[in-house]
Parts: sequence; C-alpha cells; structure tokens
Amino acid sequence: MAKLTLKPLAVRIPEEIEKEIQIVVKQEGLDRATVVRNLLELGISEWRKQTALELLRDGKVTFAKAAEMAKLPLWDLADLLKQRNIEWVRFSREELEKEFEEAYPAE
Repeated sequence: MAKLTLKPLAVRIPEEIEKEIQIVVKQEGLDRATVVRNLLELGISEWRKQTALELLRDGKVTFAKAAEMAKLPLWDLADLLKQRNIEWVRFSREELEKEFEEAYPAE
C-alpha cells in the first residue's frame, strides 16, 4: 500500500463551521484533523459530481467523460442523474451504445 503524503493547510473558517466540525468530531469520535480531511474529501467528491452533472446536462461533455470527471462507474452516474432528476439523454440508442463501448472497450 502506498504511503499517503499529507500536506499542511491553514485556513480561516467562520465560527459556525467550527461548531459544525466539533459536532462531527463528537459524533464520529475522531480527531479534528481527520474530520476536516474527511469533510474536505466529501466536499470535493460532491463538487466533482455536481460539475460533471452540470456539464453533461448542458451538453458540454459526453456521458463517459462526465462519469470520468465524477470518478463514478457509468451505471452509478446514470443512477445519480435519475436521483437528481437531471435530463441529459440527447442521443439515439446507437449513439448511447457507442458511448458505453468507448468507456468500456472490449478487452
């Protein structure tokens, strides 16, 4: 397993966010640094998904590219689109099949 390299980060946050962090620390039973790291990872993950969904909805990226950007398998992206009621299909069945073939080429 590769060693995780951690970089220090100093940031000023509003008091309300500090209170929320303390709530998570107590509920999760983790140290503050771990909680902040986990929340940052969660926020970045959500940002990637939201950005990918918006670009797909606007026709600026393909379905396969959106899945790659969101770091999700294609079917998980399809489920996420459905959950968030985002319409994106502008393709014929053949075009959609081609998207899947490009994302999962035959081995």
